[in-house]
Amino acid sequence: MLVLKPLRKVHKFCSNLFDRLPGCTKELLMRTCYQQQQNRHFGQPVHETHPHLMGMDEVTPGITRAEYQQRRLRLATMVQEAKTQQSIKHSIVLIPSATKVIMTNDIPYTFRQNTDFLYMSGFQEPDSMLVILISDCDFQAVLFVPKHDADRELWDGPRSGDIKALHLTGVSESYNSDELEKFLYNYCKNHKEYAVWYNTNKPIKSQHNAHSIVDEFLKQNNKTKFVQNPLPLIEQMRLIKSTAEIKLMTQTTQMASKAFIEVMRASKPNVNESFLYAKMDYECRIRGAEFLAYPPVVAGGDRANVIHYTRNNCLINDGELVLMDAGCEYHGYTSDITRTWPVSGKFTKAQRLLYECVLEVQEALLGLCTPQYSLADLYKHMFDLLTPRLLLMNVIPSEVSKDEHMLTKLLRELCPHDVGHYLGMDVHDTASISKRIKLQPGMVVTIEPGLYVKSSNTVVPAQFRGIGIRIEDNVLITDGGPVVLTRDCPKHPDHIETLMASS
Repeated sequence: MLVLKPLRKVHKFCSNLFDRLPGCTKELLMRTCYQQQQNRHFGQPVHETHPHLMGMDEVTPGITRAEYQQRRLRLATMVQEAKTQQSIKHSIVLIPSATKVIMTNDIPYTFRQNTDFLYMSGFQEPDSMLVILISDCDFQAVLFVPKHDADRELWDGPRSGDIKALHLTGVSESYNSDELEKFLYNYCKNHKEYAVWYNTNKPIKSQHNAHSIVDEFLKQNNKTKFVQNPLPLIEQMRLIKSTAEIKLMTQTTQMASKAFIEVMRASKPNVNESFLYAKMDYECRIRGAEFLAYPPVVAGGDRANVIHYTRNNCLINDGELVLMDAGCEYHGYTSDITRTWPVSGKFTKAQRLLYECVLEVQEALLGLCTPQYSLADLYKHMFDLLTPRLLLMNVIPSEVSKDEHMLTKLLRELCPHDVGHYLGMDVHDTASISKRIKLQPGMVVTIEPGLYVKSSNTVVPAQFRGIGIRIEDNVLITDGGPVVLTRDCPKHPDHIETLMASS
């Protein structure tokens, strides 16, 4: 089948014949043809070139070809069930890859694949497109990938090409990307009416030629009854992690947790925030992470009160706390941890009071990560837990507590962000999913209460001003109760002080 594939008509005949063969025969033929081509490289790691990363039947580390095929089948089933016009028998789903983005001249930014495309295909090369064709009784996945180009591969590295992409991903067919326009034209020509599923709200970059091709396809196609966004369906699937995904989430959270320990040990008065940033990056990478999951926050002293502070270029003075919000990405799955610790190794009395307040609230919220609650419920509980503690410590003056409007305003100033979010392939994962739905087994969420007292906040007693604290863990929801994936990352003040004293 692979040898005859360039002859498209013969290829289609052979594909139908191949599909009728017994499973063991198909596997033998595929492996024989595949082994004959091993003198050429793929555009991404495979078992034959990276056995230290990949299992025999894995498309990406930890995720098998069968799981990717099952995902596409499930999406096709969901599209069929979601059709709003029963008279439409055919649907076409278009999921683009990311494109290479240029930083300056011919220097690219680090490439990161579009996670929806990666989730559905496992293919990691830029400027590709996954097309899923769905009818009442069948579905077909077609992958369009960059064609072999000796000149570009000299500079950018090998490409898989359409033949190897077919074997690697387990799609029904694969073609070179420059055949997409003709493919869509023929689909339109051969179908009187159909639905198009394409995320027009998050189009691929203009450098990706497929963007203009799909845009033109949508404009000129008068027979299409409606265009729908597949993102909510894909994110419903991504929300609940498979066994393989949970394993990857466990690995990425463990890597980041161990890296945090080394960063704490490397902390000292007058250390530069950029040094701790670099230390975190280094410790994650030597454990196998590809890169950090997002630009980390490394904020000393009052800078911790800037929620997304990422300049990371100041010295952290003796006696100040350092707040670090960081995580890593491991084979497409991310971690997201925040810890706060004294750069000198010892909490002051005021710092410890605020810290223990946040820690008590966080641990109480972790215990509520069950199917009885939603993230929205936990957000309300966060303030229910914080308020009496802040009043008892006199962080909130008694006169403020008597005015409900002033109390609410101060609480929002002291903790202006949400209590958590979904976590997975993206840091703020499955953003279209409501935080009001109940937590379900297989979800991974963050729990991250905080207290932020700016130095300019004259309502709060002076000893607490200039202190910012956040504690964030990653939690797997199970039937048997929450599993804190980041439990090995120190957060109890005694443990942090003991750790730093031993460094």
